[in-house]
Amino acid sequence: MAVDKSKAYVGIDNDVNGGMTDTGKIIRDAWVFGLIDETETCAGWTARGIETLWEKVNARWSEHGFRVGNLPPDLRERFDRIHAAAVARARTAGWDPDQDLAGD
Repeated sequence: MAVDKSKAYVGIDNDVNGGMTDTGKIIRDAWVFGLIDETETCAGWTARGIETLWEKVNARWSEHGFRVGNLPPDLRERFDRIHAAAVARARTAGWDPDQDLAGD
C-alpha cells in the first residue's frame, strides 16, 4: 500500500512556526525521553506514527506527573537544552510567541 505523501508530516525542521507546533512539541519531548534519536525529524511520518509517538511521550510524562520540575536532573537538563535550542531556532525563523497569543 502506497503512503499518501501529501498527508505525511513535513518534519520538525520544515514545520510552520519553526517547529513550535503540537507535533513539534511531541517530537522534542520524544527526544528528551530518548524515544527517538535527536536527529530524527519525523519527516514522512503518517498521522498514526505521530499519534503512536505521542502515546509513548504521554506515558513518559505520566511517570513524572506531567511536570518539568519533576524530571530527574539528567532529563531536566536535556529538556532545557532541547527546548531552549528550539525556541532560538524558531525565533530565528521568524516565530513570534506573542503573535500566537494576540489572536486569542
